[in-house]
Amino acid sequence: MYTLAASSFLNSPIGLILLYAVIIGAFWFILMRPQKKEQKRIAAMIADMEVGDTVLTTSGFYGVIIDITDDDVIVEFGSNKNCRIPMQKAAIAQVEKADAE
Repeated sequence: MYTLAASSFLNSPIGLILLYAVIIGAFWFILMRPQKKEQKRIAAMIADMEVGDTVLTTSGFYGVIIDITDDDVIVEFGSNKNCRIPMQKAAIAQVEKADAE
């Protein structure tokens, strides 16, 4: 008798809409929410960057931040002081804070 009631509920248009809403809500919770959380973490990391911090770029290079503008940073790579490259903040994958001495 229980299965008959559940079956008739899922065959009705309202039951079907509710089932789809639950499935879409579950997918959002599993897939979209962690992605938005990661985007917020990356935005906070980029906002907290300071001159002198060590960064890892998305291409795998380590460097030190020399200057910061609104959208770009100038990063110095290696011990050669002539190797300074401007790049977008979006190209920064990881930031390690400079030692406060």
